[in-house]
Amino acid sequence: MWADWLLLFVLAVCVITDLKSRKIYNVVIFPSVVLAIGVHALTEGRAGLVFSLLGFAAGLCILLLPYLLGGMGAGDVKLLALVGALKGTGFVLETSVYMALFGAAIALGIVLFKKGIRERLRFIGYTFICLQFRMLPRWEGGIWTSGAYPYGVAIAGGAVICLGLKGWGAG
Repeated sequence: MWADWLLLFVLAVCVITDLKSRKIYNVVIFPSVVLAIGVHALTEGRAGLVFSLLGFAAGLCILLLPYLLGGMGAGDVKLLALVGALKGTGFVLETSVYMALFGAAIALGIVLFKKGIRERLRFIGYTFICLQFRMLPRWEGGIWTSGAYPYGVAIAGGAVICLGLKGWGAG
C-alpha cells in the first residue's frame, strides 16, 4: 500500500513539472528510487530487493532505446524505472502497454487540434498511398514539425490505469 501512495505522489509531482517545465527532476526520482528499493529490501529481505531491482531494470529497458534514439527524455526513462522499482516487473510491463495507448491518444489529440491539420491529413493520406511510413513527420517550414510532448503524462496515465485495474494495494 505504501508503494501505491508513493507512486501516486511522485506521478502527480512529475506530471506537474513535466507540463510546466518539460522536466522530470532527479531530486524527485532519485530519492524515490532509493526509498523504493530500500523499503522493499528491508520489509521483504533479499526477495524484495530482487523484486525492486528487476522492476527498475525492466522499466529502464523499456524506454532506453527510444531515449538513445533521441525520441524520449532521460526523465521519462527514470520515471518508468521508478514505477518498476516500486511495483515490480509485471506491473511496469503492463503499465507500458497502457502508457503507449495513453500516449497514442495524446498524440492523436495533438495532431487533430494543432494548427495545420489539413496539411497533416494530406501528408498522412499521401504517406499511405505511396506506402511510405514515417514515425514523426517533419516539415518545419510549412508546418507538421515533430509533435513532441511531455511523455511523463502518458507514463502517469498508464500507471494510474494499471493501478486501478489491478486494484489498490495489489502487487
